[in-house]
This record gives sequence, structure tokens and C-alpha cells, in this order.
Amino acid sequence: MTPVTEEDIQVLRDALGPLKDREQVAVRLLEASAKHSFDPDTELDWSSPIEDGKWFWPPELVSLYGTPLWRRMPEEQRMELARHEAASLASLGIWFEIILMQLLVRHIYDKSVTSKHVRYALTEIADECRHSMMFARMIEWGGAPSYPVPPRYHNLARVLKTVSTTPGSFAATLLGEEILDWMQRLTFPDERVQTLVRGVTRIHVVEEARHVRYAREELRRQMVTAPAWERRMTRLSSGEAARVFSVCFVNPQVYDNVGLNRHEAVAQVKASGHRAEVMQTGAKRLTDFFDDIGVLNGVGRRLWKSSGLLA
Repeated sequence: MTPVTEEDIQVLRDALGPLKDREQVAVRLLEASAKHSFDPDTELDWSSPIEDGKWFWPPELVSLYGTPLWRRMPEEQRMELARHEAASLASLGIWFEIILMQLLVRHIYDKSVTSKHVRYALTEIADECRHSMMFARMIEWGGAPSYPVPPRYHNLARVLKTVSTTPGSFAATLLGEEILDWMQRLTFPDERVQTLVRGVTRIHVVEEARHVRYAREELRRQMVTAPAWERRMTRLSSGEAARVFSVCFVNPQVYDNVGLNRHEAVAQVKASGHRAEVMQTGAKRLTDFFDDIGVLNGVGRRLWKSSGLLA
């Protein structure tokens, strides 16, 4: 199959309709960035104290919610688990954002430095730098430790981001953004949650909406123009990324740190119908999109199912 050229893009369609002009998309995203960007260092009150009786994460989104172990835990221990899981998710977010920044730099390396597409990519990298610093500061503010992903997955990511195709890079980007975004959209309006945590999630949701749009538009373009081998590679790499993401979503060290038996907790999370529903609901908008554009075909679909993110 002869790859489609950039000049052909504007007349091509995929299952979702006509492909949009890359530069026009970038112009709109740059305009939105100019109107709705935040400096977390000044936007949020980092000197505010932790509020008594408030959660660090909505209880329904805590991994053990609804399990027999959860029902035995006193409320104070449940809230402590939520505090540690919020730190674990923030740590995971930083890891993903650092990978994303590297993938974006690779994406624009050979492109025109004066294009709006490249300018927006650089704008997004700046956003991600602020987000990573904001998440790190939130972890420190909350008093829980940071939770790096296990070394085997940390090092596996070196391989994945090195061999990733361009569409694979944007598929991984969306995986890292959309599920956490769904959870954060439930968090920032929730008055049971710490005010500062709600502020962090509000900033992230507003700015990530642009990042998701950029990645979705580019992934659609890539899945139309990439050669067949690259599309096959993308299905495999995104399925493996989904598996790693689901394993790393909550670091099991959190259970040790709040006085729970790690093995019992992990087993109950795996058996939890509520947790499976949360993860699959959080991923549904993404998996529906991937299904529409051909990312979930073949072995890729089986990998996604094994990750637990696809029913």
C-alpha cells in the first residue's frame, strides 16, 4: 500500500468523518491555550492547611471501595488510603507526562518549526511541564510519599517509547490522559474532596481537554496515512501499554503504608466488580474511539481485554 501524502489529507475520511486540516486544528488549540492556561504556582493556595474530614480522592474511585476489606476498614483508614492513592496516581501522572513530552519532541523533530502544529506541540509540552511540577507539589503538600512505578515497568517504558511508531505515540498519549481525565472530572466538583486537590484537578481537566483534542486529531490522521505495518504495530503497542497502565494504576505499596495486608488488598481489588466497572467506564470513551478508527482490531483487542480496561 502506498502511504497517503499530507496533501491528500484534506480530502480523506475515516469512520468518524472528514479529517481536519492539521494547521487549522492547531490554530484553534493555540487560541484556547491563550485564553485558558494556568500557572499552578500562583493559581493555587499551596500554604492552605489540609482540611479535616475531607478526602484526597472521591471514595468511589478508591481501589478497594465496596470490597469486604473496605467494609471492615474504619473511616479514618479509608481516608488515609485515599490520600496515598491520590499520591500514587499523581506519581503515575508525572511518569506518563514525562514519557509524553519525549514522544511529542520526537513527533515534531522533522517538522517545520514555523508551523502552528509544532507551535502547539511546544505549548503542550510547556503545559505538561507545569502539570508534572503541580502533581509533585500536591504530593508533597499532602504528606504522602511519591510512588514510582515498579522498575520493570519503568524500564519497559524505555523500550516502548523508543520503538513506538507515531500513531503508537498518540495512542499511548490518549491512554495516559483520558482515564485519569474522566476521574478528575468527577473529582474537581466534589465538595467532599480537599479544596487544593480539586483545584489541581480543575486545572488539569481544562488544559488536558486541548491535549486530548490534539492527540485524537493526529491519531486519526496517522491511522489513515500510516503504512499497514505501522498500523499493526500501533495495535500491539497500545494493547501492551494498556496492560502496563492497568497494572501500574495504583502502586500496591499504598496498602502496606496504611496498615493493610498487600496480598489480600490486591486480590480483593482484582475480584471487585465495582473496580472493574470504574476502570472500564473511565476507559469507554477512549476504547469506543479506538474501535472506530481501527486501533482495537486483531491481537490489539485481545491485549486490551486482558488489561481489564475493555469489557
